[in-house]
Amino acid sequence: MTGRPEILFPLFAALETLGGVGAKTAQAFAGLGIELPRDLLFSLPYSGVDRRFRASVQEVVAPATVTVEVEVGQHIPPRSRNGPYRVEVRDTLTTFQLVFFHAAGDWLQKQLPTGQRRVVSGKVELFDGIAQIVHPDYILRPGQAEQIPDFEPVYHLTAGVTQRLMLRAVGEVLMRVKPLDEWIDPNLLEREHWPAWNKAVTIAHAPEGPDDLSPQAPARRRLAYDEFFAHQLTLALARQRVRRGKGRVSQGDGHLRAKVLAALPYRPTAAQERAMEEIAADMGGGLRMNRLLQGDVGAGKTLVAFLSLLVAVEAGGQGVMMAPTEILARQHFAALRPLAEAAEVVVEMLTGRDKGRERAAKLEALARGDIHILVGTHAVFQDDVDYHDLRLAIVDEQHRFGVAERMRLGAKGQVTDVLVMTATPIPRSLALAQYGDMDVSVLDEKPPGRKPIATAMVSTGRIGEVVERLRAAIAEGRQAYWVCPLVEESELSELTAAEERFRMLRAELGEGVVGLVHGQLPTAEKDAAMAGFERGDTSVLVATTVIEVGVDVPNASIMVIERAEHFGLAQLHQLRGRVGRGQAASTCLLMYQPPLTEGGERRLGILRETEDGFRIAEEDLAMRGAGDLIGTAQSGLPRFWVGDLETQAALMAVAQTDARNLLREDPGLTSKRGEAARVLLWLMRQDEAIRLISIG
Repeated sequence: MTGRPEILFPLFAALETLGGVGAKTAQAFAGLGIELPRDLLFSLPYSGVDRRFRASVQEVVAPATVTVEVEVGQHIPPRSRNGPYRVEVRDTLTTFQLVFFHAAGDWLQKQLPTGQRRVVSGKVELFDGIAQIVHPDYILRPGQAEQIPDFEPVYHLTAGVTQRLMLRAVGEVLMRVKPLDEWIDPNLLEREHWPAWNKAVTIAHAPEGPDDLSPQAPARRRLAYDEFFAHQLTLALARQRVRRGKGRVSQGDGHLRAKVLAALPYRPTAAQERAMEEIAADMGGGLRMNRLLQGDVGAGKTLVAFLSLLVAVEAGGQGVMMAPTEILARQHFAALRPLAEAAEVVVEMLTGRDKGRERAAKLEALARGDIHILVGTHAVFQDDVDYHDLRLAIVDEQHRFGVAERMRLGAKGQVTDVLVMTATPIPRSLALAQYGDMDVSVLDEKPPGRKPIATAMVSTGRIGEVVERLRAAIAEGRQAYWVCPLVEESELSELTAAEERFRMLRAELGEGVVGLVHGQLPTAEKDAAMAGFERGDTSVLVATTVIEVGVDVPNASIMVIERAEHFGLAQLHQLRGRVGRGQAASTCLLMYQPPLTEGGERRLGILRETEDGFRIAEEDLAMRGAGDLIGTAQSGLPRFWVGDLETQAALMAVAQTDARNLLREDPGLTSKRGEAARVLLWLMRQDEAIRLISIG
């Protein structure tokens, strides 16, 4: 794989090689994310203007774009210096006006000589009952009218990039497009009736009507598929590389797992058993495991994780579990301790706080193999941390952990199996886009004994009643969370800040009853506030969303979410999942400020209807769009130019199967179709993939 194929050179030249594009214009294009001619190909028009010929402006309902032939009548120069210049014109049915601001009279006399015929195209509007076109887009002689397209594509623009410049630049790039060998599976191509790549780009930039702009139009579907396929091929290459690293067979005899299961007061769910079997099969299969364990709030991921770690220990090795924050690491440690006692294995914790002799002692024990399972923050992967025999690494809360980190992690114990846990249910299309290199296990059942959570909506005007309910609940020994939307009172926001709410609740419920935790607090204070709430020293914890993930206080049975309409669906679902963990019946109160927007009402309504995180995630995707859902920039979710994960979700699944099949049949991409797929990877700027092939 020596370098970029020659056939693509013209598409990867500098933008300045296009007529009319200088350094300044190239900079303006960069504002649209367009750096190369190939980027223009994938910047498709988002709408279009119907410019078909009409006999008269009366044939359309103003305001609308219209193209008509007119006879030019009298010119009416402006009365004042800044007034408009008007030209009366007549089509077959009516007289109307063309209006110009700051235009030179002699130029207009030349453009529109009285008594002659012209073709004009522009937006007709009614002004005091008179039809007018302000600054027509086109003024042509009847013989030149074919310059006006019947349906003109409309592009996203930015300062310094006009519609005309865009049309011209795209036109030039289209002239550089050559037919490329086909990378799509022939059966799929035939089934979908997709055009060849070079035809598809041309068609997508020359829509003949609104239907051609739909994501379901064949040319657009094909181009979206090309993007998804290139992306999945990259992930499949990464997966192939990880799996080629010969795995070690970690097979346990089950004796430790049996002890834990015997000590549990309940039986695992079918979903937990299925996930366990998939993980144990991977670990014993001799290929490196790279699996995502996706579970809803309270679906029992911790148990599955611990049993997986025990497989590593039974096989004579060690396991490690990494959490993104110290609070979460402590919670995992607390949750695993009783299970570890049942299995009689040694679990230790390592965070950035461990210093000096204590840390050295832990590291020695780890290197000797005296610690079987290590729990901690990213401190567990620092350079001086050596394992005796690391077999399994579990990483919690995946979205802070992209493909590159996953590959780096695998290097710590030369052949470590990797299991990633996420508590955020992700719609299938997004899971495929984000974790296409992984195999996925899903926990979609709640363990027995989890009680449903009653969810109710109350307006902020009834805050007094809410406080009274809390008072009664505290008297019965129950605990509550009170989530606020923002820290620090800002003049601009109506959102009551955590500090304010904390003071008000403390005044109402008494000193020492209410704790406060928010993002700006120093770690030590945050931990102390959390610990006080966990011990039951405080009954109400006022918090910002720092408690969204993983906090586990079984006695807390009330969740108040203030200004709930400002939160996303997935966030609300995560917050609600902090209660309902103990014996008491739990309640979640969504406090909102009326009037609710339509979106706000729909979000809160969905939460009242269902506790199924996967359904909530699908609804969230439909309402917010993919980029928003996981915050594209930090999520490792690629940016697709044409592909749309909401409307074309099914294509992503096809692309994954297709990419994995192609690599199974042709691991080195050396067949005719394999070579074509390499060209696709270059075309789609999948540098990561290209590096993997060339190293490969």
